[in-house]
Amino acid sequence: MKKSWMGALAERYEQACQRYSGQTLLLLCNIDGTILDMRHTVLVVLQSFDRAHGTRYFERLNVAAITTHENFVREVLKDCNVPTERQDEIVEYYLGQRWLSQSLRESAQPFDGALETIRWFQIQPDTAVALVTDRPESLREDTLSSLSALGQRYRVTFQTDLLYMNRGTTAEDQAAEVKVAGLRHFLDAGYDVFAFIDNEPSNLKAIAASKLAPEALLLHADTIFKSPSKRAPRGAVRGKHYRIDDLIPSESVLPRGVQLVWHGVNDEANLRQFLGSKVHWAEVDVRLEPSHADLILRHDTFADTPLGADETPLLLVDTVEQLKRAGRGIKLDLKGGRPLLDRVLDLVSDETFVGDDLWYNSAIGDLGEDGFRCLSAERPDAIIQCPIDFLSPLIQAVPDKAHEILEMFRSWGITRFSLSWERRDLKGADLHDIFRQVADWGYEINIYNVGNLEAFLHAVILLPKSVTSDYNFPKWRYYGQGSGLSGQHFDYQLRSRAEADRSPSERRNRSE
Repeated sequence: MKKSWMGALAERYEQACQRYSGQTLLLLCNIDGTILDMRHTVLVVLQSFDRAHGTRYFERLNVAAITTHENFVREVLKDCNVPTERQDEIVEYYLGQRWLSQSLRESAQPFDGALETIRWFQIQPDTAVALVTDRPESLREDTLSSLSALGQRYRVTFQTDLLYMNRGTTAEDQAAEVKVAGLRHFLDAGYDVFAFIDNEPSNLKAIAASKLAPEALLLHADTIFKSPSKRAPRGAVRGKHYRIDDLIPSESVLPRGVQLVWHGVNDEANLRQFLGSKVHWAEVDVRLEPSHADLILRHDTFADTPLGADETPLLLVDTVEQLKRAGRGIKLDLKGGRPLLDRVLDLVSDETFVGDDLWYNSAIGDLGEDGFRCLSAERPDAIIQCPIDFLSPLIQAVPDKAHEILEMFRSWGITRFSLSWERRDLKGADLHDIFRQVADWGYEINIYNVGNLEAFLHAVILLPKSVTSDYNFPKWRYYGQGSGLSGQHFDYQLRSRAEADRSPSERRNRSE
């Protein structure tokens, strides 16, 4: 099966790591049309013309309608039925505005997955990402400023010593020479370049012709470009979507510092799959069974989903024993208050699990201050966690007050805070912004409610302390059923297996 361009990049990087062990590897990227979608720049500048001149030529223009290179803006004017007598004026305005600081700040938008791809390589040992652009040197500060503003969300950083710009002429036909000069610059600095990504086939052809880095993989970002695609050199790999699940082929290459948790190990099927995996932590939902007061594993409340006639919940005592024998860690999500906590503490003693394999999670409203303090006093060696999604509006609006509340929670013995990947649980706030603020305060963070494989990988590369997921990743042959509503697990598993049996192109078409 032919690899995607991200798959080819992952393969070439692995080869480079083996060949150049201990040396600093470098991925080179163009900026405009490769990392940044320049259609946004065209749109922002043209609509600013309308505002400045009281016209309405571009009020209905959108990004999808822009299909030509940013240097050929006159074609956009024709599509918008701009009168011929005004086109020269608008083109002149556009050329004068597009590289101004304000335009760069307002218009810079990355292609989906581009910054996550850069982040992946930036967190690898002995690896860096450098930018080579034909933007003039005079735009260095503005370029770094606008890129850094975008990169914050993904924890991506850009350094001036890893940015090579046009040091001479700004002529458009010199772009290929700038790219070759940039490659030579970083090779002379001692880097081993393993790949070069550019949206212009002619630039890649010039890189290949230079023979400066014959082993470097040339990747053509198939976005919008000026030169004919046939000018791409033989061996260049073309791709359009930066799919991080193609870039990261298996769990074996995930960062070791992120603890991975299999969510909803509440039934036999999920337990079997978990025990057959390499995931260390199993999260179970613990409740008191209403009639016999047994400690059982069940996510749903009995009020929302009454106990079915054929439902036989797993007992916590049996699951604890299986996980202990397997040498796995247990994350206990306590679905109840102090009576449940007391029973669990009696069952999960010091002899059952040591702190390295023991983790408690509960909502603030379930245990309260007394419950968390009791838990901390009884098991100070365990991870003690609570979700803080309800604080997200406060974290954004009144961060000092939110910080004060988190410090209070920490004084109760809570050692880790959990954030949902889903915006609906964050009350409309953005996970990346909330995560960055809480991480900057120095707290350990768990990210949960992570859906598919791509979302899981996006969460992992933020490098939280832990990520909790259902592990419904057919691409990795994991079919986690989640904690779900009782009785729906089997259908969920069937759907997962059916998805896995689809061809890669079928799955990609469905997801895109």
